[in-house]
Formats: sequence, structure tokens, C-alpha cells
Amino acid sequence: MTRTSRAPLRTPGGHLSIGRGGFTQHSRLSGYDCDVIKKAAIAAGLPVIDSRTVPFELAAKLAVNGPMIAVNEPVGPRPWYGLSYAPLEAVAAAYRKAGAEVTNILEHPEYDAMFDAVAPGPAADLIDFWLNHVRAHGA
Repeated sequence: MTRTSRAPLRTPGGHLSIGRGGFTQHSRLSGYDCDVIKKAAIAAGLPVIDSRTVPFELAAKLAVNGPMIAVNEPVGPRPWYGLSYAPLEAVAAAYRKAGAEVTNILEHPEYDAMFDAVAPGPAADLIDFWLNHVRAHGA
């Protein structure tokens, strides 16, 4: 990886996001050769969220209605809503539950355990539960 592409490793919340429209790394690098950059990012230890396998409606709901990841920004006060900043681990927990491949981001007891409070069911119901919860309390 280049010097520029290593910047997210030193940046709080820095990560690689991969979706249907390509990839974005720390808002500095973007493109369409997702698998090449994903492999390099994982090898370098960069947190990666690959949402290409998440059903489109769930990925859109998380991206539009969920909080943003605080990248080199302070985490906003709870509750978190669509335009607030939440920790990488909190947003990654929701993407993980929706079916995304989340690499180099450890499960966080507080954020992942929140899903234990809801009965197993369709991923759409789990994501709706998460969105309602973070809007009311934070993750």
C-alpha cells in the first residue's frame, strides 16, 4: 500500500468501505477494483466493511438512515441519527448483522450485544431495530 493509503491506519475511525458503487478509503482513495484494494487493505491491517453481499435495501437503509462513522472526528453524543458520528465498531456491528463481511474490526461487547435483545428474524427487522435503538439511545 502507498504512503497515502496507510493514512487510515493512523486515523481514528479510518477504514475501507466497499459497496456496489466501488470502494472508498478514508475519503482519499476511491475506485472500482474492489478485490485488489480489499486484499491489500486487509493485509495491512486496515478495518474493512464489504457490504456488497448485503441486500440492497438494507445497505441503503444503513447508509442513508444510520449514523456516519466518525473518521478523524469526535464521536457525537448519543443518541445517534442519520447525520451524527458514531464509533466504527458500532456501525460495523450493524453491517455485520446485515450480512456484510467485516474484517479487522473486533466485535464490541456493547454494540454487538445490543442485537441479543431482539428475537432472531429477518435481517431487515434487525436493522430496523438497530436504527430505532441508536436514534433513541445510541448503540
